[in-house]
Amino acid sequence: MTAEQSRAARELLNWSRARLGAKSNLSEETIREFENGRRIPGPGSLTRIRQALEAAGIVFTAAAPSLTNLAEGEAGVIGSNEM
Repeated sequence: MTAEQSRAARELLNWSRARLGAKSNLSEETIREFENGRRIPGPGSLTRIRQALEAAGIVFTAAAPSLTNLAEGEAGVIGSNEM
């Protein structure tokens, strides 16, 4: 997972960094530093970020980002060939 993917997923969900931090059990500062390129979280933290986003309906694929609708609201597809 890249910082760009994290930002794009948050935008699709209309989530703040604080909300992603809370959903992934990480601090808002950790999310901010990751997304600003100042810090690469450890593998466990990256997994928690990804799992929080996936639980909210984000799908990571090698395709271009797109939106789909789920029963609980909008979900997104974020292009990825990493992680």
